[in-house]
Amino acid sequence: MDRFRMIFQYFQSNSESVMNGICGLLALASVKMYTSFDFSCPCLPQYNVAYGLGIMFVPPIILFLCGLILNRQSLVMLEEWRRPAGRRKKDLAVIRYMCSSIMQRAMVAPVVWIIVTLLDGKCLICAFSGSVDPEKFVGFANVSTVQVQQLLAKVPCKDDELMKNNTSRKAVSRYLRCWSQALGWSILLILIIAAFLARWLRPCFNQATLLQARHWSNYIDIEQKIFEETCCEHSRLFAHKCILHFFESMRQEIKLHSFSLPREGEEAEGEEDLLRGITDQDQVNKLLKTWYYEKPPLDVSQAHQR
Repeated sequence: MDRFRMIFQYFQSNSESVMNGICGLLALASVKMYTSFDFSCPCLPQYNVAYGLGIMFVPPIILFLCGLILNRQSLVMLEEWRRPAGRRKKDLAVIRYMCSSIMQRAMVAPVVWIIVTLLDGKCLICAFSGSVDPEKFVGFANVSTVQVQQLLAKVPCKDDELMKNNTSRKAVSRYLRCWSQALGWSILLILIIAAFLARWLRPCFNQATLLQARHWSNYIDIEQKIFEETCCEHSRLFAHKCILHFFESMRQEIKLHSFSLPREGEEAEGEEDLLRGITDQDQVNKLLKTWYYEKPPLDVSQAHQR
């Protein structure tokens, strides 16, 4: 149990590193999913575009939502954004920093999926084979417009009877694959340049503001964790107190059954300090409501003075 507790505490104290690892695993999972996926274009003019673009963009949306769900800070950011100001003001710079950090991590796996599909080229060939200009390819000469559309839609299906003897199928496929790979490498180059510029231009901006936003975003996350842990500890102590009170009120019945009650001095020493006079459910609800609507200001000078 101690080993699991140490692992759990490590995950709590290193949530940023854990989220980076989760995003990396999602990116690797997206590549594995695509390589193991059996891509089969319908080869029909009215369905090719929907199928090809659906395979290219629907899984990234799912991966993006999974990244948001798995990121604990997304819920913390929403709670900080929606909470009433109360006695503690809300810093929009901190919320923007948290939102930017969450979006960057959640976008890793979707971008990897889109780049892999573009470099592979199957989705783009399936989606846009019917949009190719047939006059650029000699194999579609002397063919009616309806037949050309049917032939172009069957370009991704190399085993189709109509396309086995067509000399331009490979040419159309290579043409679209070149465009797909060029687009994929271009997107990858743009992302690398953007990351490079963001990395090297960051010192040119106000570092104090960045450090403050990062510090208070970490504080909000840690404060929420400690508050949840404190609530769990208080719930355990309050339940213990209620159970002792129940058995104390049932003293006569327990004596009849020859059970022994603990003495009053045998209770935990720190329970009264942690409960701080809380004796009923209404007081607990009032404290929780006060925490939500009127969070205390980030100033402990008065506590030290006391």
